[in-house]
Amino acid sequence: MPTAVTLIRSAALSDRAEYAYAATAPAEARLIFLAGSCPLNLDGTTAGIGDYAVQAAKCVENMRIALREAGADLTDVISTRVLVASTRQADLSAAWEVVREAFGEHDVPSTLLGVTVLGYDDQLVEIETVAAVVDSGPRD
Repeated sequence: MPTAVTLIRSAALSDRAEYAYAATAPAEARLIFLAGSCPLNLDGTTAGIGDYAVQAAKCVENMRIALREAGADLTDVISTRVLVASTRQADLSAAWEVVREAFGEHDVPSTLLGVTVLGYDDQLVEIETVAAVVDSGPRD
């Protein structure tokens, strides 16, 4: 199924950024706003304590599940915000590399932020996501 999301790049802006600078969806698209995806296991425990990359991977895994439940996939994501509980750029990069790899060629506009603290015990990473889909048939 083709994606409703169109990624926009600009030759007038630096190509160093590893993501598109903007994205659009057609007027008939249904927007999906995901709660921040957290590195929580099914039993509520935090995955990968102390490991930014492992927590980022768990966030992506949980994000994929939430997207699927909403009738979407990673290629339907229109933007992300990656929150990392650290003041070290290396920690932000460790989380970002996992997220960037998961999205592959669908390099959506993204913001990477270092924050003081996140909501769950031992949580280091959280990913906010917006997606857009055009439904092919009637919805309930």
